[in-house]
Amino acid sequence: MIANYGYSDASGEYLITIDTDRCDGCGLCKEVCPAGVMELGDDESDPLNEVKVAIVLEGQRNRIGHTCKLAGCKPGKERCIEACAQGAIEHSF
Repeated sequence: MIANYGYSDASGEYLITIDTDRCDGCGLCKEVCPAGVMELGDDESDPLNEVKVAIVLEGQRNRIGHTCKLAGCKPGKERCIEACAQGAIEHSF
């Protein structure tokens, strides 16, 4: 399942997309995230999945575009994407 976390506004779309079918719950994305927006939790897109997967903290979802930029993440150099051996994470910003 594809889970999108974030928001859209007049300046663009700011989403972190996680393919929960590919995520193995290793937690490396959470460990390397300088903004602290990632965590392991229940698969919100598939409530029957019992494996914990990467998710974006609920309190961060409406501001990830700003939070990630302030933490020093740059397009093409996102640490969570680089750390994910499964290729389960994408950013739209």
